[in-house]
Amino acid sequence: MPLHPQVEAARARRQRDRVPPLYTLSLAEARAADLASIQAGGGAVIDVREVLDETVPGPDGPVPIRRYRPVAGDRLPTLVYFFGGGWTLGNLDTSDGICRALAASAGCQVIAVGYRLAPEAKFPAAVYDCLAAVEWVAANPDAAGADPRRLAVGGDSAGGNLAAAVTLLAAERGGPPLVGQLLVYPNTEYGSQTASMRDNADPLLFNRTSVDWYWSHYLADPADGAHPLASPLRAPDLAGLPPALVITAEYDPLRDEAEAYAHRLREAGVPVTLSRYEGMVHGFFAMAGDLDSGRVAQDQAAAQLVAWFSAPA
Repeated sequence: MPLHPQVEAARARRQRDRVPPLYTLSLAEARAADLASIQAGGGAVIDVREVLDETVPGPDGPVPIRRYRPVAGDRLPTLVYFFGGGWTLGNLDTSDGICRALAASAGCQVIAVGYRLAPEAKFPAAVYDCLAAVEWVAANPDAAGADPRRLAVGGDSAGGNLAAAVTLLAAERGGPPLVGQLLVYPNTEYGSQTASMRDNADPLLFNRTSVDWYWSHYLADPADGAHPLASPLRAPDLAGLPPALVITAEYDPLRDEAEAYAHRLREAGVPVTLSRYEGMVHGFFAMAGDLDSGRVAQDQAAAQLVAWFSAPA
Protein backbone atom coordinates (compact mmCIF):
# COMPACT_ATOMS: atom_id res chain seq x y z
CA MET A 1 0.00 0.00 0.00
CA PRO A 2 1.14 3.65 -0.35
CA LEU A 3 2.47 5.65 2.56
CA HIS A 4 -0.19 6.05 5.23
CA PRO A 5 -1.88 9.49 5.00
CA GLN A 6 -0.54 10.40 8.44
CA VAL A 7 2.99 9.55 7.27
CA GLU A 8 2.43 11.56 4.09
CA ALA A 9 1.41 14.53 6.22
CA ALA A 10 4.49 14.20 8.42
CA ARG A 11 6.70 13.93 5.33
CA ALA A 12 5.06 17.02 3.83
CA ARG A 13 5.80 18.98 7.01
CA ARG A 14 9.44 17.97 6.82
CA GLN A 15 9.58 19.07 3.20
CA ARG A 16 7.85 22.37 3.97
CA ASP A 17 10.17 23.10 6.88
CA ARG A 18 13.24 22.00 4.89
CA VAL A 19 14.31 19.61 7.62
CA PRO A 20 17.79 18.32 6.71
CA PRO A 21 18.65 14.62 6.93
CA LEU A 22 20.45 13.86 10.19
CA TYR A 23 23.44 12.49 8.29
CA THR A 24 24.11 15.97 6.85
CA LEU A 25 24.53 17.50 10.33
CA SER A 26 27.33 17.46 12.87
CA LEU A 27 26.99 14.83 15.58
CA ALA A 28 25.96 17.43 18.15
CA GLU A 29 23.35 18.87 15.79
CA ALA A 30 22.06 15.43 14.83
CA ARG A 31 21.72 14.35 18.45
CA ALA A 32 19.76 17.48 19.36
CA ALA A 33 17.55 17.30 16.26
CA ASP A 34 16.81 13.60 16.73
CA LEU A 35 15.69 14.07 20.33
CA ALA A 36 13.59 17.13 19.47
CA SER A 37 11.85 15.25 16.66
CA ILE A 38 11.08 12.24 18.88
CA GLN A 39 9.73 14.40 21.67
CA ALA A 40 7.58 16.39 19.24
CA GLY A 41 6.02 13.25 17.75
CA GLY A 42 5.69 11.16 20.87
CA GLY A 43 2.41 12.60 22.09
CA ALA A 44 1.27 13.47 25.59
CA VAL A 45 3.51 12.41 28.47
CA ILE A 46 2.01 9.40 30.25
CA ASP A 47 2.21 9.50 34.02
CA VAL A 48 3.60 6.51 35.89
CA ARG A 49 3.81 6.08 39.64
CA GLU A 50 7.58 6.48 39.94
CA VAL A 51 10.54 7.34 37.70
CA LEU A 52 14.02 6.80 39.16
CA ASP A 53 17.35 7.81 37.62
CA GLU A 54 20.21 5.63 38.86
CA THR A 55 23.45 4.02 37.72
CA VAL A 56 24.62 0.42 37.66
CA PRO A 57 28.15 -0.99 37.33
CA GLY A 58 29.32 -1.32 33.74
CA PRO A 59 32.40 -2.80 32.07
CA ASP A 60 34.11 0.61 31.90
CA GLY A 61 32.35 2.67 34.54
CA PRO A 62 28.81 3.38 35.71
CA VAL A 63 25.95 2.96 33.23
CA PRO A 64 22.92 5.26 33.67
CA ILE A 65 19.52 3.64 33.92
CA ARG A 66 15.99 4.97 34.37
CA ARG A 67 13.37 2.84 36.09
CA TYR A 68 9.68 3.36 35.29
CA ARG A 69 7.45 1.82 37.95
CA PRO A 70 3.71 1.99 37.25
CA VAL A 71 2.56 0.33 40.48
CA ALA A 72 3.81 -0.37 43.96
CA GLY A 73 5.55 -3.67 44.54
CA ASP A 74 8.83 -5.12 45.68
CA ARG A 75 9.63 -7.19 42.60
CA LEU A 76 7.82 -6.34 39.39
CA PRO A 77 8.04 -8.11 36.04
CA THR A 78 10.60 -6.07 34.13
CA LEU A 79 11.45 -5.09 30.58
CA VAL A 80 14.99 -3.78 30.10
CA TYR A 81 14.76 -1.38 27.15
CA PHE A 82 17.43 -0.04 24.80
CA PHE A 83 16.70 3.17 22.89
CA GLY A 84 17.25 3.63 19.16
CA GLY A 85 19.49 6.08 17.37
CA GLY A 86 21.91 4.07 15.28
CA TRP A 87 24.20 3.48 18.28
CA THR A 88 25.22 7.12 17.65
CA LEU A 89 22.27 9.28 18.76
CA GLY A 90 19.98 9.08 21.75
CA ASN A 91 19.91 9.03 25.53
CA LEU A 92 17.48 8.08 28.28
CA ASP A 93 15.10 10.83 27.17
CA THR A 94 14.90 9.31 23.68
CA SER A 95 12.86 6.31 24.86
CA ASP A 96 11.00 8.13 27.64
CA GLY A 97 7.65 8.12 25.85
CA ILE A 98 7.93 4.48 24.81
CA CYS A 99 8.98 3.35 28.29
CA ARG A 100 6.14 5.23 29.96
CA ALA A 101 3.60 3.80 27.53
CA LEU A 102 4.79 0.21 27.93
CA ALA A 103 5.04 0.46 31.72
CA ALA A 104 1.54 1.92 32.03
CA SER A 105 -0.11 -0.44 29.54
CA ALA A 106 1.64 -3.65 30.59
CA GLY A 107 1.72 -2.89 34.33
CA CYS A 108 5.39 -3.85 34.41
CA GLN A 109 8.57 -2.06 35.33
CA VAL A 110 10.55 -0.77 32.37
CA ILE A 111 14.24 0.00 32.80
CA ALA A 112 15.90 2.13 30.12
CA VAL A 113 19.67 1.80 29.72
CA GLY A 114 21.95 4.74 28.86
CA TYR A 115 24.61 2.76 27.02
CA ARG A 116 27.69 4.44 25.57
CA LEU A 117 27.38 5.92 22.10
CA ALA A 118 29.55 5.73 19.00
CA PRO A 119 31.81 7.06 17.65
CA GLU A 120 33.13 7.87 21.13
CA ALA A 121 32.66 4.20 22.09
CA LYS A 122 32.75 1.78 19.18
CA PHE A 123 31.27 -1.73 18.90
CA PRO A 124 30.95 -3.75 21.08
CA ALA A 125 30.89 -1.20 23.96
CA ALA A 126 27.12 -0.65 23.76
CA VAL A 127 26.43 -4.39 23.75
CA TYR A 128 28.37 -4.97 26.96
CA ASP A 129 26.87 -1.92 28.68
CA CYS A 130 23.42 -3.31 27.92
CA LEU A 131 24.37 -6.80 29.06
CA ALA A 132 25.82 -5.39 32.30
CA ALA A 133 22.51 -3.67 33.03
CA VAL A 134 20.51 -6.85 32.43
CA GLU A 135 22.89 -8.87 34.58
CA TRP A 136 22.67 -6.30 37.37
CA VAL A 137 18.87 -6.39 37.33
CA ALA A 138 18.85 -10.19 37.49
CA ALA A 139 21.48 -10.36 40.26
CA ASN A 140 20.03 -7.55 42.38
CA PRO A 141 16.26 -8.02 42.35
CA ASP A 142 15.67 -6.08 45.56
CA ALA A 143 17.68 -3.04 44.48
CA ALA A 144 16.21 -3.24 40.97
CA GLY A 145 12.68 -3.90 42.20
CA ALA A 146 12.53 -6.67 39.62
CA ASP A 147 11.34 -10.27 39.49
CA PRO A 148 14.30 -12.09 37.91
CA ARG A 149 11.98 -14.91 36.80
CA ARG A 150 10.02 -12.42 34.67
CA LEU A 151 12.67 -10.49 32.81
CA ALA A 152 12.56 -9.46 29.14
CA VAL A 153 14.65 -7.25 26.86
CA GLY A 154 13.62 -4.97 24.05
CA GLY A 155 14.49 -2.00 21.92
CA ASP A 156 13.80 -0.17 18.68
CA SER A 157 16.13 0.13 15.69
CA ALA A 158 19.72 0.00 17.03
CA GLY A 159 18.12 -0.75 20.40
CA GLY A 160 16.47 -3.79 18.82
CA ASN A 161 19.87 -4.83 17.50
CA LEU A 162 21.28 -4.51 21.03
CA ALA A 163 18.37 -6.49 22.49
CA ALA A 164 19.03 -9.31 20.03
CA ALA A 165 22.75 -9.22 20.81
CA VAL A 166 22.15 -9.30 24.56
CA THR A 167 19.78 -12.23 24.10
CA LEU A 168 22.45 -14.12 22.16
CA LEU A 169 25.06 -13.40 24.85
CA ALA A 170 22.74 -14.39 27.68
CA ALA A 171 22.05 -17.71 25.97
CA GLU A 172 25.76 -18.28 25.35
CA ARG A 173 26.62 -17.56 28.99
CA GLY A 174 23.77 -19.54 30.50
CA GLY A 175 21.89 -16.51 31.78
CA PRO A 176 20.29 -14.35 32.87
CA PRO A 177 17.16 -16.22 31.79
CA LEU A 178 14.81 -14.11 29.67
CA VAL A 179 11.12 -14.68 28.98
CA GLY A 180 10.99 -12.62 25.79
CA GLN A 181 12.67 -10.27 23.35
CA LEU A 182 10.87 -7.27 21.87
CA LEU A 183 12.58 -6.34 18.59
CA VAL A 184 11.18 -3.24 16.90
CA TYR A 185 12.56 -2.80 13.36
CA PRO A 186 16.01 -3.99 14.45
CA ASN A 187 19.22 -3.81 12.46
CA THR A 188 20.24 -7.43 12.04
CA GLU A 189 22.92 -7.48 9.32
CA TYR A 190 25.73 -5.12 8.42
CA GLY A 191 26.01 -4.51 4.69
CA SER A 192 22.54 -5.82 3.98
CA GLN A 193 21.62 -5.71 0.28
CA THR A 194 17.92 -6.48 0.57
CA ALA A 195 15.12 -5.13 -1.60
CA SER A 196 13.91 -2.88 1.20
CA MET A 197 17.41 -1.47 1.61
CA ARG A 198 17.65 -0.71 -2.10
CA ASP A 199 14.15 0.71 -2.44
CA ASN A 200 14.06 3.13 0.50
CA ALA A 201 16.17 6.12 -0.50
CA ASP A 202 13.82 9.05 0.18
CA PRO A 203 15.96 11.78 1.82
CA LEU A 204 12.94 13.04 3.79
CA LEU A 205 12.66 9.67 5.54
CA PHE A 206 15.03 7.24 7.23
CA ASN A 207 16.82 5.69 4.28
CA ARG A 208 19.71 3.50 3.17
CA THR A 209 22.16 6.42 3.50
CA SER A 210 21.04 6.83 7.12
CA VAL A 211 21.81 3.16 7.74
CA ASP A 212 25.30 3.43 6.27
CA TRP A 213 25.99 6.61 8.25
CA TYR A 214 25.15 4.92 11.56
CA TRP A 215 27.18 1.82 10.81
CA SER A 216 30.17 4.01 9.86
CA HIS A 217 30.15 5.48 13.36
CA TYR A 218 29.52 2.21 15.19
CA LEU A 219 32.17 -0.06 13.71
CA ALA A 220 35.88 0.53 14.24
CA ASP A 221 36.55 -1.83 11.35
CA PRO A 222 34.01 -2.93 8.70
CA ALA A 223 35.14 -6.51 9.37
CA ASP A 224 33.53 -6.22 12.80
CA GLY A 225 30.17 -6.13 11.06
CA ALA A 226 30.40 -9.89 10.48
CA HIS A 227 30.33 -10.58 14.22
CA PRO A 228 26.97 -11.94 15.41
CA LEU A 229 26.83 -9.34 18.18
CA ALA A 230 26.83 -6.68 15.45
CA SER A 231 24.83 -8.72 12.92
CA PRO A 232 22.57 -11.17 14.81
CA LEU A 233 21.34 -12.56 11.49
CA ARG A 234 24.81 -14.05 11.07
CA ALA A 235 24.66 -16.00 14.34
CA PRO A 236 25.21 -19.68 13.51
CA ASP A 237 22.56 -21.02 15.88
CA LEU A 238 19.42 -19.33 17.23
CA ALA A 239 17.92 -22.41 18.90
CA GLY A 240 16.83 -22.08 22.49
CA LEU A 241 16.40 -18.30 22.47
CA PRO A 242 13.40 -16.75 24.23
CA PRO A 243 10.17 -15.94 22.37
CA ALA A 244 10.23 -12.85 20.18
CA LEU A 245 7.89 -10.17 18.94
CA VAL A 246 9.36 -8.56 15.81
CA ILE A 247 7.69 -5.37 14.58
CA THR A 248 8.55 -3.95 11.17
CA ALA A 249 7.44 -1.07 8.94
CA GLU A 250 6.60 -1.40 5.24
CA TYR A 251 8.68 1.60 4.13
CA ASP A 252 11.82 0.91 6.13
CA PRO A 253 15.22 -0.05 4.72
CA LEU A 254 15.60 -2.41 7.70
CA ARG A 255 12.32 -4.23 7.01
CA ASP A 256 13.68 -7.25 5.14
CA GLU A 257 16.62 -7.98 7.43
CA ALA A 258 14.39 -7.70 10.52
CA GLU A 259 11.86 -10.07 8.98
CA ALA A 260 14.64 -12.44 7.91
CA TYR A 261 15.76 -12.60 11.53
CA ALA A 262 12.19 -13.42 12.61
CA HIS A 263 12.07 -16.22 10.05
CA ARG A 264 15.41 -17.62 11.21
CA LEU A 265 14.24 -17.57 14.82
CA ARG A 266 11.09 -19.44 13.82
CA GLU A 267 13.09 -21.99 11.82
CA ALA A 268 15.21 -22.58 14.94
CA GLY A 269 12.09 -23.43 16.95
CA VAL A 270 11.73 -20.09 18.71
CA PRO A 271 8.12 -18.86 19.14
CA VAL A 272 7.86 -15.68 17.05
CA THR A 273 5.18 -13.13 16.30
CA LEU A 274 6.05 -11.02 13.26
CA SER A 275 3.98 -7.92 12.59
CA ARG A 276 4.53 -5.65 9.61
CA TYR A 277 2.76 -2.28 9.82
CA GLU A 278 1.67 -1.35 6.33
CA GLY A 279 2.17 2.21 5.14
CA MET A 280 4.52 2.94 8.05
CA VAL A 281 8.12 4.12 8.10
CA HIS A 282 11.10 3.57 10.35
CA GLY A 283 10.61 5.36 13.66
CA PHE A 284 6.82 5.07 13.76
CA PHE A 285 6.90 3.16 17.07
CA ALA A 286 8.17 6.32 18.77
CA MET A 287 5.66 8.60 17.00
CA ALA A 288 2.46 7.64 18.81
CA GLY A 289 1.44 11.29 19.01
CA ASP A 290 1.44 11.73 15.22
CA LEU A 291 0.81 8.20 13.95
CA ASP A 292 -2.07 6.05 15.16
CA SER A 293 -0.13 2.95 14.15
CA GLY A 294 2.59 3.93 16.62
CA ARG A 295 0.10 3.69 19.47
CA VAL A 296 -1.32 0.43 18.09
CA ALA A 297 2.18 -1.06 17.92
CA GLN A 298 2.96 0.05 21.46
CA ASP A 299 -0.29 -1.57 22.62
CA GLN A 300 0.67 -4.77 20.80
CA ALA A 301 4.06 -4.75 22.51
CA ALA A 302 2.45 -4.19 25.92
CA ALA A 303 0.00 -7.05 25.36
CA GLN A 304 2.89 -9.32 24.38
CA LEU A 305 4.77 -8.37 27.54
CA VAL A 306 1.72 -9.24 29.66
CA ALA A 307 1.54 -12.63 27.94
CA TRP A 308 5.24 -13.34 28.48
CA PHE A 309 5.17 -12.26 32.11
CA SER A 310 2.05 -14.28 32.91
CA ALA A 311 3.21 -17.50 31.23
CA PRO A 312 4.03 -20.40 33.57
CA ALA A 313 7.69 -20.43 34.58
